[in-house]
Amino acid sequence: MDYTKEEILQIIDLADELKEKLARGEPHAYLTGKTIAMIFEKHSTRTRLSFQAGAAHLGMQAFYMDPSTMQISRGESLADTAKTIDRYIDALVIRTFEQEIVEDFAQHMEKPVINALTNETHPCQLLADIQHVREKKGRLSELKIGYVGDVWNMVHSWGIVSSLFGWDMKYALPKGYEYWPRAKEFIDKTNKETGGSFVMTQDLKEAMTDADVVVGITFVSMTRGATEEDLKRKLKDFMPYQINSEAMSWAKDDAIYMHCLPAHRGEEVTSEVIDGPQSFVFDQAENRMHTEKALMALLLGGIK
Repeated sequence: MDYTKEEILQIIDLADELKEKLARGEPHAYLTGKTIAMIFEKHSTRTRLSFQAGAAHLGMQAFYMDPSTMQISRGESLADTAKTIDRYIDALVIRTFEQEIVEDFAQHMEKPVINALTNETHPCQLLADIQHVREKKGRLSELKIGYVGDVWNMVHSWGIVSSLFGWDMKYALPKGYEYWPRAKEFIDKTNKETGGSFVMTQDLKEAMTDADVVVGITFVSMTRGATEEDLKRKLKDFMPYQINSEAMSWAKDDAIYMHCLPAHRGEEVTSEVIDGPQSFVFDQAENRMHTEKALMALLLGGIK
């Protein structure tokens, strides 16, 4: 996640403005005549639709490309694919497995490449999450984050953002699950500069106690190469970390619950919590569109 704190604030400030314009019915087609291509190897509901709807609001055309029907699936090199796409469009949005795929596309293209999710990071989701936290908590300072979920893209991205803003984040996870070292190195270094903290614990109550924000996401992420037995074992290991009413009771009374969706009700969260008064997950999901619009407008020159 390459954004600085200042760049993140610029994006979400503009997202707030665009959200208000949409609510007022005020046109904001700042990118008329621009085009984006979208390559999604992983399943998507929110990311694909939010980018396509957001592009339409900005006056753009978005072209979805199914990797299974592209020549890259028949042996064309990534470099040749990237260089060709670069001649046709103004930006590429890519949702894939390995982080290196996004980085390789960016290396071979002059146009912007937007990371719409990899196994390691999910920066677009975090932009929406930061906007959501500021809307619901009224601030982006002195926050305590209680986090539960798979050891993949979301916790990496939350840890990075938490360190940039100097938040105190506690991540509850079962014994034996490894955290991505490259992210941890950045997080630890940045926390020393900002006064934040990142703690991993096997104690769910420790992570949830006095949290301002509770993040509970899927226990089993979209990955490839894992066997059915691997997935069943992981789910069993994580089930004691479910966010239920008792877990929420350990957080502050005005804590909010967040989930990037899709939710697996009865696994990482109960319906009582996700449908409860401390949950605003569909407001959170809506913000995907607003922050992605802001990102595209800033990247493609729609806003100076």
